[in-house]
Amino acid sequence: MTANELRTKYIEFFKTKNHVEISGKSLIPENDPSVLFTTAGMHPLVPYLMGETHPAGTRLVDYQKCVRTGDIDEVGDASHLTCFEMLGNWSLGDYFKKESIAFSYEFLTSKDWLALDPELLSVTVFAGDENAPRDEESASYWKEVGMPEDRIAFLPASDNWWAAGPTGPCGPDTEIFYWVGEGKPGPGSNKGTDSDNWMEIWNNVFMEYNRIDENTLVKLPKQNVDTGMGLERTTTVLAGKTSVYQTEIFQPIIQGVENLSGYSYGTTEEQDRSVRVIADHLRASVFILGDPKGVVPSNVGAGYVLRRLIRRMVRHGKKLGIQEAFLPGLAQLVIENFKEPYPELAENAEKILNELQAEEKKFGETLRKGEAEFEKLLPNLMKNPKKEIPGRVAFRLYDTFGFPIELTEELAAENGFTVDKDGFKEAEKKHQELSRSQSAGAFKGGLAEQSEITTKYHTATHLLHKALKVVLGDHVAQKGSNITADRMRFDFSHPTPMTKEEVQQVEDMVNQQIQRDLPVSMEIMDLEEAKNSGATALFGEKYEDRVKVYTIGDFSKEVCGGPHVEHTGLIGTFKIQKEQSSSAGVRRIRAVIS
Repeated sequence: MTANELRTKYIEFFKTKNHVEISGKSLIPENDPSVLFTTAGMHPLVPYLMGETHPAGTRLVDYQKCVRTGDIDEVGDASHLTCFEMLGNWSLGDYFKKESIAFSYEFLTSKDWLALDPELLSVTVFAGDENAPRDEESASYWKEVGMPEDRIAFLPASDNWWAAGPTGPCGPDTEIFYWVGEGKPGPGSNKGTDSDNWMEIWNNVFMEYNRIDENTLVKLPKQNVDTGMGLERTTTVLAGKTSVYQTEIFQPIIQGVENLSGYSYGTTEEQDRSVRVIADHLRASVFILGDPKGVVPSNVGAGYVLRRLIRRMVRHGKKLGIQEAFLPGLAQLVIENFKEPYPELAENAEKILNELQAEEKKFGETLRKGEAEFEKLLPNLMKNPKKEIPGRVAFRLYDTFGFPIELTEELAAENGFTVDKDGFKEAEKKHQELSRSQSAGAFKGGLAEQSEITTKYHTATHLLHKALKVVLGDHVAQKGSNITADRMRFDFSHPTPMTKEEVQQVEDMVNQQIQRDLPVSMEIMDLEEAKNSGATALFGEKYEDRVKVYTIGDFSKEVCGGPHVEHTGLIGTFKIQKEQSSSAGVRRIRAVIS
């Protein structure tokens, strides 16, 4: 079964259980300063898991592309991925543990659906701790559908308690595993007794709590179910493979790398790792660049992550002997392979290829500068009797010039030197600790933060969007926004820099609507009805058939799912701090409220 077939079957199955299909959302979270990317299928649904009403109802199903960047440098083994897809279904205050477990087991084992051998499945449930009880209820429902008792493992919160962040919705989960060992599992084999031979494919989270802080859990207004099936892992299982890289998801890229490099995948582990890095990072980069809210390579935030992914690919391409530019050609394979479930990739193909080409060229220049800097250092290095390049020097080449440590080692060896790798790692660790502390300040807040201040900022984006249209023209369209508790950033289409007069006009207009203390109302309606009523919908955004429309007095009307104040007088004073270029044809406004 291919990944496309699995996606389709999953959606079809849950539709038979009265779930409504909703669209996966952007990889770039709009109202969540705590993360750079959408990290889980549930991420865009947090407001509804917290109690808001979803326009599509209480039973939902979708597929969602996700990016996790916790440790990019670890990607390249047989299982870790930067970019992955989650198949998800939700119950928002509707059914709970019993039905969720029964649905999962039926989809996995029924001959009408995936037809997996029940003897090759095992599960884990929450063992309980001082914060929440042992989940005997889930265990009993697993036995009810036919799961043998010795295939059920009770594990601690580190394994079976799910939370997307330090605060927010959370709860016990039950995880489903497939046997990847030799033959069939023996009696008593499960994730708790035989960890290496069981691969997780599905996670059913029973969201009963809201974490206020480290020591405080409170019951949510409704009990919710949030499930996530890993598309790549399940495709691997269904294909009888042992690695996601052996499936049709990655094989076209791997074959492309083989053609470019002359290397045959499967020959040596070190070079196989380079092939896997390119395969994973390329898909992630194409998905990020092709996202409707578009990120481009830069030195900050999500753009910096994208730059790291691209440069790591180039580096590993060189390790395989690829000297010419190769990313745009391989990217075409990804676009072709994924354009059906993600049509935005084909729509944004030109941008994807141009950005990859530009960044690959830029990194080539970086490498040349690094080599020149190394040559400058040589006279002083020659005076070192140890014939060793200090770690701090190697790290400066890496941090300041983007020069990879592997290339520093190569150049060092050519000149009879070694590199102090321990010193390099120590300097890198100090840098990472500093970066983490800075990130903690830049991205403070819980998952999908909806504090009073961020709610004010979000409502202000509606006023800003409309004011820009009035002052600059109807061609203005929102291209993305980012909100923290300290400021807002708003990207919009416009071909030229705004004049000082235009900036002042927009700022004054927003403040006028705030001073008018306009009421903010919400109505749920069909998408076409919303558009016909004059509501602004973001181009490229995926909407469900039923949407929320927020109207601000007689000034603004938008399709939106974010948090809003009840009347504009609550917002405060709006001040534009900066207007600048974001990318070609897109301007960016940074603003604060006080």
